[in-house]
Amino acid sequence: MGSVDEFLKECSKSGDAAYGAFRSVLERLEDPNTRVQARIFLSDLQKRFPSKDDSLQCFHTHHFRIEDIYLDQFQGYRGRKKLTTMVIPSIFVPEDWSFTFYEGLNRHPDSIFKDKTVAELGCGNGWISIAIAEKWLPSKVYGLDINPRAVKVSWINLYLNALDEKGQPVYDEEKKTLLDRVEFHESDLLSYCKDNGIQLERIVGCIPQILNPNPDAMSKMITENASEEFLYSLSNYCALQDQFGLGLIARAVEEGIAVIKPSGILIFNMGGRPGQAVCKRLFERRGFCVNKIWQTKVIQAADTDISALVEIEKNSPHRFEFFMGLSGDQPICARTAWAYGKAGGSISHALSVYSCQLRQPNQVKTIFEFLKNGFHDISSSLDLYFEDDSVADEKIPFLAYLARILKENSFFPYEPPAGSKLFRNLIAGFMKTYHHVPLNADNIVVFPSRAVAIENALRLFSPRLAVVDEHLTRHLPRPWLTSLVIENTGNDNPSQDILTVIEAPRQSDLMIEVIKKLKPQVVVTGIAHFEAVTSSAFEHLLSITREIGCRLFLDISDNFELSSLPGSSGVLKYLAGTRLPSHAAIICGLVKNRVYSDLEAAFIISEEEAIFKALSKTVELLEGITAPINQYYYGCLFHELLSFQLADRRPSVKRESQKCDSVEMIGFASSAISVLNNSELSINEAENTALIHMDVDQSFLPIPSAVKAAIFESFARQNMADSEIDVTSSIKHFIKRNYGFSTDSSTEFVFADSSLALFNKVVLCCIQEGGTLCFPAGSNGNYVSAAKFLKANIANIPTKCEDGFKLTEKILSEVLNTVNKPWVYISGPTVNPTGLLYNNKEIGNVLSTCAKFGARVVIDTSFSGLEFDSESWGGWDLDGSLSKLSCSANPSFGVSLFGGLSLKMLTGALKFGFLVLNQTPLVDTFHNFPGFSKPHSTVKYAIKKLLGLGEQKSGYFLDGVAEQIRNLRSRSKRLKETLENCGWDVLESCAGVSMVAKPSAYLNKIVKLKKSPKDGGSTENDATYEVKLDDINIREAIFKSTGLCINSSSWTGIPGYCRFTIALEESEFERALDCIIKFKESVPGSL
Repeated sequence: MGSVDEFLKECSKSGDAAYGAFRSVLERLEDPNTRVQARIFLSDLQKRFPSKDDSLQCFHTHHFRIEDIYLDQFQGYRGRKKLTTMVIPSIFVPEDWSFTFYEGLNRHPDSIFKDKTVAELGCGNGWISIAIAEKWLPSKVYGLDINPRAVKVSWINLYLNALDEKGQPVYDEEKKTLLDRVEFHESDLLSYCKDNGIQLERIVGCIPQILNPNPDAMSKMITENASEEFLYSLSNYCALQDQFGLGLIARAVEEGIAVIKPSGILIFNMGGRPGQAVCKRLFERRGFCVNKIWQTKVIQAADTDISALVEIEKNSPHRFEFFMGLSGDQPICARTAWAYGKAGGSISHALSVYSCQLRQPNQVKTIFEFLKNGFHDISSSLDLYFEDDSVADEKIPFLAYLARILKENSFFPYEPPAGSKLFRNLIAGFMKTYHHVPLNADNIVVFPSRAVAIENALRLFSPRLAVVDEHLTRHLPRPWLTSLVIENTGNDNPSQDILTVIEAPRQSDLMIEVIKKLKPQVVVTGIAHFEAVTSSAFEHLLSITREIGCRLFLDISDNFELSSLPGSSGVLKYLAGTRLPSHAAIICGLVKNRVYSDLEAAFIISEEEAIFKALSKTVELLEGITAPINQYYYGCLFHELLSFQLADRRPSVKRESQKCDSVEMIGFASSAISVLNNSELSINEAENTALIHMDVDQSFLPIPSAVKAAIFESFARQNMADSEIDVTSSIKHFIKRNYGFSTDSSTEFVFADSSLALFNKVVLCCIQEGGTLCFPAGSNGNYVSAAKFLKANIANIPTKCEDGFKLTEKILSEVLNTVNKPWVYISGPTVNPTGLLYNNKEIGNVLSTCAKFGARVVIDTSFSGLEFDSESWGGWDLDGSLSKLSCSANPSFGVSLFGGLSLKMLTGALKFGFLVLNQTPLVDTFHNFPGFSKPHSTVKYAIKKLLGLGEQKSGYFLDGVAEQIRNLRSRSKRLKETLENCGWDVLESCAGVSMVAKPSAYLNKIVKLKKSPKDGGSTENDATYEVKLDDINIREAIFKSTGLCINSSSWTGIPGYCRFTIALEESEFERALDCIIKFKESVPGSL
């Protein structure tokens, strides 16, 4: 190592030479055999420069200095009086920032670091890490710095203080040295801890806020041989800062969330130039509770250029905070500070030490784990600060749950129309745990909203007269509320049936008086608040409705609390001890959440199996499924409430059944029974949980990351502006770009949770105008069944195989010539179920024919947007087609457009439908039917964002859609090959998610099927029965043989042809192909 003089001579050559010389010293310190000699050498070196002036001169001449930092000047001092430290020019020199920070650390109680695992970010020369270890005796301190030279110097300083001047170990009260407690590592913020799986209990950081015009600095190769200027800049954390100089601190906080233990604490030193509120918000919006434990002022360094801050103030409303000298108490802006400083004045800024702890650590960790997994761009939208703790307790767990769902699932799984089984179990669990009502999932049917639930229930029973609580009639069809027909008309035409609703007061005695006088078939009412505590009013309603043979739907929404201490409910007290009578059901709308006031779901409780099944089928026909996101939200609330409760250890109370004379009640409407029994709805057999659904119009394809980001961002945002959730202009551009369909100021746009719900309102408009709804053979079977359920007059338009089962002018003319007031339904450009396309000429000819007969045309675009073989299509120009008809068309002719974006955008759980009405009379009629569930603001935000990405031709979004289109093309070909190899005649599709095929090889073949319990079979034997296959019962045969669900020809409306959907999860699609082969093998003589 040589003499001190030789060492100084080497150091005087340059800063790099000095660093090299000290690195040699460190090597000797690390070797136990030379450690004592090396430490003594450093003592001799320090003695050469005994005064502060000598030390400064050494720094300029020899490019290093060794000096003492006195600890007894700080409040809370305990232990050794001083630390000995050295610095070199290429690392950050301790100054007021770090001393103020250490002052703040001393304000904590002694237990803050004792036996804890600690990390210091930007440790510089390591003195604060060493001081923490010296005073508080932590288990381990990791000093981290991105500057490799700083790390080496920190190790030297550790040895300087772990050993005395004679090179002997200095032991603390626990018989450990600083070498046992402290380590230094090169690390970009907390990367060392993340990479090595180190969980921390304390993270401290003194990171300056410096605006750097060169954001690429971090990407440079960081080595010990980099220039001194670059390494010094690195030590000052100049890189990757935002406009306030807080970007690196924000990243440090977010990285800290990943490695901090749930009870851990972050302690950061924050300069106050951006303003105290901005600094505090940096932590709060990331889910931290913040405590400011120390604040002072420091003089702004004279060589710091704040002109960049002046420029920010010029271009934004933000004002930075400076002070005139250390005594000034009124803040001044950056521009004033800049001018004052230029004139020779001294300016200062605040410096604060913040202690921060996550309010819900596990959930916040989950959220940030999701964001760093490819979704960091949306972290700027995240705001986890809430003035009301109850809001935080509701929103943060949901965001964590949503993050987990989006991270772990590539698609949203199939859920039965009655609602997610998990969600219904959670509702039942809440009822049992909090109200002691022993329900199960099969007692509960989920609806999009309370209004929808009420209207669906009334349509199921179609009473001549219903009495409805005046608070619950706002969304009911206006014809029901204006009809004066309260006697049976004797009309045999079901489409002319009049359902009359009479409004009545909610107060039970007045409601009962109305019921006695009018004797309705159905009553829908709530319970007045002053009557809700006891069960008396409910029992009176049960009694009177039973006496007159009336169905009762009781609404408990206003008295149902999602709380760990729910208020007393007389209705639920009654149900805890008495079974719900067969003529009664409970309706509950879920709207009492603290975060999203218009996010709704609802459910109906019935303990009658027949009513449960009928309601399940009704919601499937009229609504589709309740938006999964809504079910996730309330499911999360129920789950959180249940997690607070211990399992009920009391024995279950045996409930009584009401003993009463049997009274004939109104049953389901005859038209409803016919449709529900004969419609091919989705199969949801409880005994077979491994069903493969090729029979539902849902996409189970992987959800693009852009969609996941939009979903999460929509819920993470707070205080969304109206312009951010107004989707009207986006939908205008969407239909113009995709279908050439223009709109004007008179056009009405209607948005709903699903396109099916909007279609059903259009059907009601058709019925009210006395029209006939014309379906081409080869239409969506659910839509046809829904129209029948609503009692529409329906005409079938034959189609031919050689025309691809599409409409032609000739056949359409023949049918329209025989129909009064025709309304023509067209699925296009992509036809569901065939997967074929109407080209522009074909749709133009169809519209021309409709115009001659004055037909109203309803174009369903719900299944369009995923065209994979569209060379002969070329897109639509509806404006061009309609402009040619403007003079010759019958005045009643018009075109309405409706659709959804779930398939086009692969949005999965996002349910959104739109309807575009261009005729004023039709708009007026439509508003008579307000009872549909509108999309929540979060859905509209996400949809608007995705439509914007589409318009911007965003690569990462469109690439995801293009990939799925390629996937659909491949699947279409594979399914076609498999079907043909198994004896099916396939109509090759070129778009969408479905295709049709004829089971030619199976017709009239005999197959043996195993009996299920509902067929009279037993789970304990292998009883079978024989079936002669045709194009309808083949659906049941395939389902019972393989678990594969398809649609038969009764659904497609095309004689002989069944439908298969292909938008399945990858493994499910492979299983579906295997099932098709398996079925072929089970049918003797099928080939």
